[in-house]
Amino acid sequence: MKRLATISIILTSAFCTYAQNVDKTVTLDEVTVKAAKVVNKPDGMLVYPTDAQKQASNNGYSILEKLTLTNIRIDNINHTITAIDNRGSVQLRVNGIVVGKQEMLALNPKDIAKIDFINNPGVRYDESIGYVIDIVTRRSESGYTIGTDVTSALTTLQGDGSVYGKWNRGKSEWSLSYDVSGYKNKGEKSKQLSQYTLTDGSIYTIERNDVESLSKAIAHDTKLTYNWSDSTATVFQTSLSGAFNNTPDNYNIKDITDGSRQYQATSREHNKSLSPVLDIYFFRQLTPRQSITANAVGTYISTQTGSYYDEGTPYQYDVDGKTASLLTEVIYENRLKPFTLSTGLNYSYKHTKNAYLGDASALTKTNNNRLYAFAEIKGMLQPLRYTLGAGASYIHYTQNGHRYNFWTFHPKASLTYQINNSMQLSYTYRMQDVVSRIAMTSDAMVRTNSMEWTVGNPDLKPSHNMEHRLQFSYNTNRLQTFVDGYYKQCLKPNMAHYERTDDNKFIYTQINQKEIDALDAMAYAGYWLLPEKFQIAAYGGVYRCFNYGNDYTHCYTSWYYVGSITAYLGKFTLQGYIDNGNRFLEGEYKGYNGAYSVLKAAYSWRDWQFSLSWANPFKSNYKSYENELLNRNLYKHTIGYSKDSGNLVTLNVSWRLSRGSKHKSAEKKINLRDTDNGIIK
Repeated sequence: MKRLATISIILTSAFCTYAQNVDKTVTLDEVTVKAAKVVNKPDGMLVYPTDAQKQASNNGYSILEKLTLTNIRIDNINHTITAIDNRGSVQLRVNGIVVGKQEMLALNPKDIAKIDFINNPGVRYDESIGYVIDIVTRRSESGYTIGTDVTSALTTLQGDGSVYGKWNRGKSEWSLSYDVSGYKNKGEKSKQLSQYTLTDGSIYTIERNDVESLSKAIAHDTKLTYNWSDSTATVFQTSLSGAFNNTPDNYNIKDITDGSRQYQATSREHNKSLSPVLDIYFFRQLTPRQSITANAVGTYISTQTGSYYDEGTPYQYDVDGKTASLLTEVIYENRLKPFTLSTGLNYSYKHTKNAYLGDASALTKTNNNRLYAFAEIKGMLQPLRYTLGAGASYIHYTQNGHRYNFWTFHPKASLTYQINNSMQLSYTYRMQDVVSRIAMTSDAMVRTNSMEWTVGNPDLKPSHNMEHRLQFSYNTNRLQTFVDGYYKQCLKPNMAHYERTDDNKFIYTQINQKEIDALDAMAYAGYWLLPEKFQIAAYGGVYRCFNYGNDYTHCYTSWYYVGSITAYLGKFTLQGYIDNGNRFLEGEYKGYNGAYSVLKAAYSWRDWQFSLSWANPFKSNYKSYENELLNRNLYKHTIGYSKDSGNLVTLNVSWRLSRGSKHKSAEKKINLRDTDNGIIK
């Protein structure tokens, strides 16, 4: 505790240190201009990081962390980026290309020209994507980059290390990266109260409290890429990557109080997966106004999992999973005088074969075909900017004798009124049909515990969503602020459904039910107290959800807030961040994802950067989650704690050596990826 107190005093003192002023400019493509660091656009905003932010960052995660993007949580310790508001996944790109952890760690922040933050994705994006972060960089015309990034927790067994290299000569670029990460945690425990209303009306209570647990995993990722670029006229890229993940023999021991009985139950899990991916991409600028882009991605996923739990009676099963998919897409773009036209065609095929062996005996075979076409125009009629688009898809799949055909539609419209150089008002409407995950459309059945089972439903239909967003923003060189109102209406959504059988088995599945609505109102403000030296940012709001099931209605209101403060003191950077987590209610599931806070200090010396972070300070037993199940026949209250995540001190050391002259890279327009193994859990 004395060491932690010393660190706190050092951080507090350093925040009060005064530093010299620097030139308040942004450099864009060899031209230095004085301009706002945030530029609003219909689908989001362009963010131009300052020189101080770039100099103080050592990879893609750390530069994004300093920008405090709304509703985005950046964890530079675990190298993850998630959406705080649960509106969808966050897609990361560099020059338009979907990237993962290896590319983000290898990214040199000094090469960044701008960051395109899309919080309102267009019709060409998958419905599961809520946010897109595209980092636009310059690359070396000739030269090389080599480096390494190592992160190690000092208070628990958790680490991540990567090495990477790039070599450029003329129009060609070769890059190779390797990353290994792993952890071993013993400090994660939960306690649960479950109340089952039986067919005779009596209530059967079971308490499940963790006594001992062990979770460990190791992951290896490697990627080889070749890129040929003729300035911005022609781009050809091919990459071969492989991922191997191993989670060996994790276990959990619980004290079970089951009526008048008390005993211990043990659960064990293991998982091993291998996934090679081949990605081929081509871009051609046909004329100064016209371009065509094509992409094909082939993915194979092999998964072996095992599960054992002896609550009541032993229950054990294994899954041997095989998945193969091909994703292809072609996009044509024409920058006409009144507007820019984009149109494209996407085809995907996926074959899944999952064999459930043991007590959950089943064989799931799925063949899924999807054809999607879209068209979108973007234009300007001063002082108005507009975006109009529509997409339609035909989905055909077969599964164990079931055959289905779906048509889905995705229209979207955005209108932005530029009041003056600093203020703008925008409105967006989107309608889309959402298809359920492959795993939940299987007909497999697995036991969760002595009373509960999970069953897939092959008869799930797509849900119909409508979204409205109204935003007012005001930006200057030192102040960026906006208020945002968002309303979502989901008709016939796939909602959790619990059934009680005559012999008192409680079955969880998903069925199409009535409606889910959500209302979100929030405000954001970021301000440079000392330009290029001292920045503060904060946002917060209220979230209201309405859940209308076939036999219930649940509503819930929650408040959220996020705050950050960053000081750039020459070679030192100090940062503090805090949020209160995420609270939500979807269907009959009320959840809370834990609050997060961190203090960081970084020091740069030549080609090296050293950073020390202290996550969730003064929390020896960090509350990582809490959830309630509000079904009329089944009530569950679960709280999870993690000693390893509280008072987590982490050291990061990175080294990068670059040589070469710069030019701007062409942006990749298509981004295809597949990680779904289709296994029900």
